Amino acid sequence: MIPLLEKFRGQRAPLPARLPARQIALAGLGAALAIGFVGAVADATHQPLLLGSLGASCVFLFGLPEAPFSQPRNVIAGHLLSSLVGLTFLKALGPHTWSLGLALGTAVAVMFATRTVHAPAGSNPVIVFLAQPDWSFLLAPTLLGAVGVVLVAVMFHCVVRPGRYPLYWFGRDAEPRA
Repeated sequence: MIPLLEKFRGQRAPLPARLPARQIALAGLGAALAIGFVGAVADATHQPLLLGSLGASCVFLFGLPEAPFSQPRNVIAGHLLSSLVGLTFLKALGPHTWSLGLALGTAVAVMFATRTVHAPAGSNPVIVFLAQPDWSFLLAPTLLGAVGVVLVAVMFHCVVRPGRYPLYWFGRDAEPRA
């Protein structure tokens, strides 16, 4: 087979193990509570607090809470930095597909450089370019929405999980990888 096509076959590794039914149910319940809470606060305050990428954040916060990208630092800072980068590029360079590409690439690099990687936040520059909001987008929905889902996650995990969540807020410095 042609070497390039051979790579597309993958390694034929087994699928990851299915989560236990209780964990699946709790992940769904936590996600529903988090978005429901943020939505209710948005309705009560007449503030736009819901952001599409927050739904994806809930997958990680409630399904894989021990992962580094599920920690509050990553969720909040990842969303905030990615929206900031998106807005900066939109305002400085205009709503062009090439500037969106630069914004997204920069947002990814910034999250890795600051150790605040949160994959759902990678969609924030795209959301910014589609909606073309003003700078207030950083506060609502970005910051307040991310803080809202994190607060629900912290309270939820305190009640339903035997372990601790979060694993860290700011953490200690780790040695860089070679």
